[in-house]
Amino acid sequence: MLGIEEIAYYIPEKRVSNYNRKEKFGINDEFIRNRIGVEEIAVKSDLENTSDMCINAYKKLKDKIAVNDNDIDVVIVVTQNPDFNIPQTSAILHGKLGFKEDCVAFDVSLGCSGFVYGLSVITAFMQVYKFKKGLLFTADPYSKIVDPADKNTSLLFGDAATVSLISENPVFSAQDFVFGTNGSCYKDLLCENNTLYMNGRGIANFAIKVVPKDILVLLARNGLTIVDIDKYLIHQGSRFIVDSLSKKLGLDESKVIYDISSYGNTVSSSIPILIEKIMKDKSVKLALGSGFGVGLSWANVLLKRIR
Repeated sequence: MLGIEEIAYYIPEKRVSNYNRKEKFGINDEFIRNRIGVEEIAVKSDLENTSDMCINAYKKLKDKIAVNDNDIDVVIVVTQNPDFNIPQTSAILHGKLGFKEDCVAFDVSLGCSGFVYGLSVITAFMQVYKFKKGLLFTADPYSKIVDPADKNTSLLFGDAATVSLISENPVFSAQDFVFGTNGSCYKDLLCENNTLYMNGRGIANFAIKVVPKDILVLLARNGLTIVDIDKYLIHQGSRFIVDSLSKKLGLDESKVIYDISSYGNTVSSSIPILIEKIMKDKSVKLALGSGFGVGLSWANVLLKRIR
């Protein structure tokens, strides 16, 4: 059985306070704390690129668990903000870390739903080709494309990278997935001329409409109800989004993690950061991860504790 053996993440030290930008954007403390729920955002240094952030996450993984570089069979990087358009960031990462030549390396171009899609891809790929160990990276430094003068994006998005070790000795294993796409609304979250545009209201309406429905589909398909899940790992889009989805589903507040006030919406990295926080909490037997956003796309995963 393949699954997540360990997770590590890297969040840059630099922070930009949203309280220092209240006058600029005409906002107040209540808006910062309760609407967007982000008090400060993490920003990478100008010297860091996407692959560098992944390397920092991998170093933190190796601080937590023994990993032999020569045992890595697969490297997948989930990103829409790569080092370069060509080649894939996973190849750059492969070269920098010195992995073996018969190690597969490719990227997945997805945003906020990307970790769940990536988890599905890497586990299926490893099962088919009987690989033993793989690394699933997420890194989407939106500071590359955010306009500092754009209230809708600059107050919200923070930089981070994660890496998940996928192996035959998992702590959590994915039991089932559901996926969806509404490509007709792709312009609601769009990078054009290297600048990010987001229709915040459109994204919120989309998430509130489709995500709860598919969470219920996933639960029903596995003979479960809302109360059977110990923790809900909802993509940390904003305080408003997490609260709205929780209320729509009638979730117990104690089962919903919210954790981005000090670093921001980290796109594809938000769910693995949350999973890392429950890895050692053995009271969490079943968790549900839900990612949604750019595309517009969404994906939900049921995670079961194995050990």
